Amino acid sequence: MHFEAWMELVVKGFEVVGVAILGLGSLAALIGAGLALMRGDRLGAYASARGNVGRAVLLGLEVLIIADIVQTITIDPTVESALTLGIIVLVRTFLSFSLEIELAGVVPWHRAAESAAQGATESS
Repeated sequence: MHFEAWMELVVKGFEVVGVAILGLGSLAALIGAGLALMRGDRLGAYASARGNVGRAVLLGLEVLIIADIVQTITIDPTVESALTLGIIVLVRTFLSFSLEIELAGVVPWHRAAESAAQGATESS
């Protein structure tokens, strides 16, 4: 088997894993939310589902980016594929960044300051 054929298998493997993370992670989040609903915790169910689906999407996107990078570097190293990869990475990075802000409720560079402020509030 040639190198490119191996790399195509690697890319397909990453794509399958990325999609599985998206699907199974979301399903697990919704099942967990359903269980919380059955316990009567409506707000907790929503928050849990939202957070866990967001984390599944973030992880799935990261794995799919790996697949795109491997494909561009090893299988189709052309300027056109590099530009396409750049656009895909920009869109997925924007999605990841947006999800990260939604999940944490604060931009990443303010997270440490907010954690310190919460720690000071809790200790007083």
